[in-house]
Amino acid sequence: MAVTPLVNGASSKSALPLVQQLSKDHDLVLRTFRMLIADLCQQFGGGHPGGAIGMAAIGVALWRYVMRYAPHTPDYFNRDRFVLSNGHTCLFQYSFLHLTGYKAMTFEQLKSYHSDRVDALCPGHPEIEHEGIEVTTGPLGQGVANAVGLAIASKNLAAKYNQPGFDLVNNHTWCMIGDACLQEGVGLEALSFAGHLKLNNLTVIYDNNQITCDGSVDLTNTEDINAKMRACGWDVIDIEDGCYDIEGLVTALEQARAATDKPTFINVRTVIGLGSNVAGQAAAHGAAFGVPNVADMKSANGFHPDEHFVIGETVREFFADLPTRGEALVQQWHAQLQQYTQQYPELGAQFQQRMRGELPSNWKDLIPTSFPEKPTASRASTGLVFNPMAKEIDNFMVGTADLSPSVNMIWPGKVDFQHPDLRTTCGINGNYSGRYIHYGVREHAMAAISNGLAAYAPNTFIPVTSSFFMFYLYAAPAVRMGALQHLQVIHAATHDSIGMGEDGPTHQPIELAALYRAMPNLLYIRPGDSEETAGAWIAALEAKKTSSIISTSRHALPQLKQTRRDGVARGAYVLEEAADAAVTIIGVGAELSFALEVAGQLKERGIVARVVSFPCQRLFEQQSVEYKRSVLQRHRGVPAVVIEPYAPNGWERYATAAIGIRRFGHSLPGKAAYKFFGYETGTMTDKVAAYLAQIGQDELLRTEFVDL
Repeated sequence: MAVTPLVNGASSKSALPLVQQLSKDHDLVLRTFRMLIADLCQQFGGGHPGGAIGMAAIGVALWRYVMRYAPHTPDYFNRDRFVLSNGHTCLFQYSFLHLTGYKAMTFEQLKSYHSDRVDALCPGHPEIEHEGIEVTTGPLGQGVANAVGLAIASKNLAAKYNQPGFDLVNNHTWCMIGDACLQEGVGLEALSFAGHLKLNNLTVIYDNNQITCDGSVDLTNTEDINAKMRACGWDVIDIEDGCYDIEGLVTALEQARAATDKPTFINVRTVIGLGSNVAGQAAAHGAAFGVPNVADMKSANGFHPDEHFVIGETVREFFADLPTRGEALVQQWHAQLQQYTQQYPELGAQFQQRMRGELPSNWKDLIPTSFPEKPTASRASTGLVFNPMAKEIDNFMVGTADLSPSVNMIWPGKVDFQHPDLRTTCGINGNYSGRYIHYGVREHAMAAISNGLAAYAPNTFIPVTSSFFMFYLYAAPAVRMGALQHLQVIHAATHDSIGMGEDGPTHQPIELAALYRAMPNLLYIRPGDSEETAGAWIAALEAKKTSSIISTSRHALPQLKQTRRDGVARGAYVLEEAADAAVTIIGVGAELSFALEVAGQLKERGIVARVVSFPCQRLFEQQSVEYKRSVLQRHRGVPAVVIEPYAPNGWERYATAAIGIRRFGHSLPGKAAYKFFGYETGTMTDKVAAYLAQIGQDELLRTEFVDL
């Protein structure tokens, strides 16, 4: 027999009777919370007090009455997810984490906000590694898209694993936003997409205080946001008195949870910095109110002006039973999981493997051990390598920004992630169990939503995005946020060189690799053929706490006998060794074969060259000094020339010279573009030979980086 879901340990019936029972304490709780926020900012003379103060009643409605969570088991799998997209109001979240009993958020930790404590759990914006924080937010709008990803994750798991009488996954995603989140493009992309998908397990709560940094919102926005949200496929609920109407907020939140066919947008009118002398003004946003004003606020709210961080017994008691209720929820869910596994042993075992974030033990066996010898675009190689895994392994959620014909990531029998009632004109339909996501032309939201998918639980989902490499410039802020959060998201970037051809300089990514090679905790991998593409995917899948970009070509590449997938794992490796070499030629990605060809022509001229494949700088940096020296031979004074039609920035760490590009591309067919920029074997060989001759005349050139 299945177990009835709980709401914080109580039955799933409405919390309104409890609201009415405890309503006598609401005023004191709100006043205490607001004075606490004022003190926390005033303590070190900085922070963002205004929004958190205005949102107090929203927090009480959520954390005390509506959200399903367990403060003492913060990673409980079926918990509701809360995302604070307006992350500057982080004290709102930190304070409720403390009040509701999260063990790590002690009173002393709460008071670490804006302190110089290096172990502070209260950074200036919420960070994923801390208890009770689902995603790192800060850049506005990112949290909105993350919340959409969290909601998609729940829908997909529920469609896959829930059975009659067993709602194993039925959690809700709550996303708090401010005025600015509704101006950022990534937030609007994600809101539109969520409405299309009819994610009724998602609620966005809009702290509508009509203030941004520069002034009132009507300085820049005068649209009808409710009409806009309805047009995007959302239900809309208005709350006029968002500073005090806890009962109205609980009613709205419960209505949102009960939604059957749309996500819900709750428009809550609040006053930023309520009760301060800058209430309702932009000055309330990002600065402490000042000692005299905080004292006046305390006096007006019945607190002693000289007492700080006051949380009375009544307020403590108001939240005291939430850990116990949360643990009852956890125990009941685990009992349900046990019963489910007994009744559905295969599904139960799969589900628990997903909970643990494990891939099937044989996942590498799904990767081909050999490939066709004919020239093959490495974007097509990605399909050969990855699609057999995507077909068999449910952890993968694969998406594209409207480029399915170009990215080669459709596997036989794939099902699209769509609302099951959708019937498209083009006949591409699906359901919530699908694992192929058509994001539309929304590169930024695609990457940010994928961060939410990855954050749902460690490695339960491995999101894979795909687009042209150049368009990962559009996605860059979200790629960065994924890397910063140690999320395993894999970005399949195609059309990655001037060899992509006639679309021209707008589509030819001359400078983008330098950005991603510099980005911390990101593997930027450029494989040179199918075998190296296999190595790239293996490296990305083994990097459980790191994001990756696998950068592939549009055009066909020679399949090289010397390449090794295990070499990719080390970042760089020797393709052709030669004793007493005069030069090392470094080949990268789509231009790897060029390095072999140049070495061959140099040999014909009596110049001995060795060849190194260098698909990933970050993986190379993780190797021992001895290994790095053995690959590059720089310690022996051997000069190294890298061949890559990108800006050469960064290669000076590994090479003494580069055949690179310092301008934007040119609109020509791929082969003609390579010729135009001097990437013909004879031309490159001449450059290397001339460079070696220069070194013979000026030994100092060995210590300087030369752009050839």
